[in-house]
Amino acid sequence: MTNEQTAIRTTYFSIAGNACLAVIKGLAGFFGNSYALIADAIESTTDIFASFLVLFGLKYSSRPADKNHPYGHGRAEPLVTFIVVGFLITSATIIAYESIKNIRTPHELPKVWTLFILIPLILWKEVSFRLVMRKAKETNSSSLKADAWHHRSDAITSIAALFGISIALFFGKGYETADDWAALFASGLILYNSYKIFRPALGEIMDEHLYDDLVADIRKVSLTVEGVMATEKCFIRKAGIQFHVDLHAKVESTISVRQGHEIAHRLKDTLRNDIPQLGHVLIHIEPNE
Repeated sequence: MTNEQTAIRTTYFSIAGNACLAVIKGLAGFFGNSYALIADAIESTTDIFASFLVLFGLKYSSRPADKNHPYGHGRAEPLVTFIVVGFLITSATIIAYESIKNIRTPHELPKVWTLFILIPLILWKEVSFRLVMRKAKETNSSSLKADAWHHRSDAITSIAALFGISIALFFGKGYETADDWAALFASGLILYNSYKIFRPALGEIMDEHLYDDLVADIRKVSLTVEGVMATEKCFIRKAGIQFHVDLHAKVESTISVRQGHEIAHRLKDTLRNDIPQLGHVLIHIEPNE
């Protein structure tokens, strides 16, 4: 299975899981008098739309290069990540606004049984985060990482709801707003996670150098190619789940142009064979003097 297929299948998993959780949390929050759970349901609902965006981004970015996009369509993925972050910020803002409104409005205590709904949901979201994050690292997908952090932020929201409901139930009348304060706290955590998702995607769009380990692998593999005596400059740009490479390789200064050309092709083929995540590889031949 290719990285693209793995990432797409993982996104389908996120969509199905978030849809089920949004319904469960929404019903439990409504009938259990818990705004923290309703806020949690809002978070899961935005996650569904965000996952659909991730799915679109993955499918679009996996399109092959064409005349107008010689480097492929990979940059669509971080752009989708920005939109996903926008969904997170929007949901955090809605949750914060509704929390403040509910803090100022007297309401009933949450129902005890809502705690028993929350505990398995928290465990499930943490498992989902770890699974999706592992797949994101395997496929080098920034948008899939954003999707994974959606699961983690959802788990955080649920933990906040658990604490808020527990405090409200334990202390009783007069502490009904603990549930709402928990939702407000969760909105702040969601905003923090939004930044953690946004920052790497911005670095990708700006061609920020973040790939020292990959550069080391490229240099190591390059020296196994016959005729390559050393490597010099090595620039890497990430686009989607692929890395485009510009590499300067040093060869014997007395060889012919044809021989240098052949070495460059061998080097390119070897790199792409040994490091599958590489996309476009440009080799610049220099004399070793």
